[in-house]
This record gives sequence, structure tokens and C-alpha cells, in this order.
Amino acid sequence: MQMNPVTVEKLPMNAPESGIYLFSEEGEHLYVGRSNTIRKRLQIHCRPSSNHNKVAFAFRLAREISGKTEVTYTKKGSRSALEKDPEFSTIFDEQKARIRNMSVRYVLEPDPIKQALLEMYASISLSTPHNDFNNH
Repeated sequence: MQMNPVTVEKLPMNAPESGIYLFSEEGEHLYVGRSNTIRKRLQIHCRPSSNHNKVAFAFRLAREISGKTEVTYTKKGSRSALEKDPEFSTIFDEQKARIRNMSVRYVLEPDPIKQALLEMYASISLSTPHNDFNNH
């Protein structure tokens, strides 16, 4: 939290390779993630071509905004079907662009077990509303 936030487009060259990251918007902490390739992962979050399998945060935002929050395990209403829906697809693309402008902070943590624990700790302590640790 002591790090001055940046945007994905302004990531410094010395960003750590692996660790956890936090997306915030207007002072509200929204999502914590972890990666062994932080720079690449942050860019994937807001790349227009990223699909639903790559950008769960943007997909969750799009579900919330569209009101299509019901998770289904059938083809109708599936993530893939939603992504093909023109209305939902537009909202999904808007959320990837929104993430591009969010504040991001990160911290180095190369150990995968510590990364996982730190991700959960940060999510719980910051009350990030878009983290979901449910099993599916």
C-alpha cells in the first residue's frame, strides 16, 4: 500500500517479475491478483483481444453491469455464450478499457505459496469485492 499507484500503461521497467497486484479505482480497492509475469498479466487484463478465460476481473465487472450474474453450467448463458452476445460483449470490452485506466500497485513475491497466501490476505484485509475464492 506504500507504493505510489501507476496505470498499466505507465508500468515502470523495474516492475517485479512475480508477485501480487492490486487494482483500485477512485480510492476503492477492487481486485487482487497474482502472477509470475506481472507486467504481461496486467497488460492481458486490459487487452481488447483478451477473452473470458484470460480476464476474470473484467468479466466479473461486465456481469455486474449487465445484470447477467447467474452462473450456468450449460451452453446457454455460459461465459462463452455471453462473450458472443453483442450487448454483453460491448460491456465486456468497456470493462477491459476501464481496467487500463485503474490504479495498480504490486509487490514482489517469487514463492508461489506465499503469493497465494498474500493474495488472499490482501483481498480479505482490503475487502476487494471482485475476488472470488469459491471452488467451481
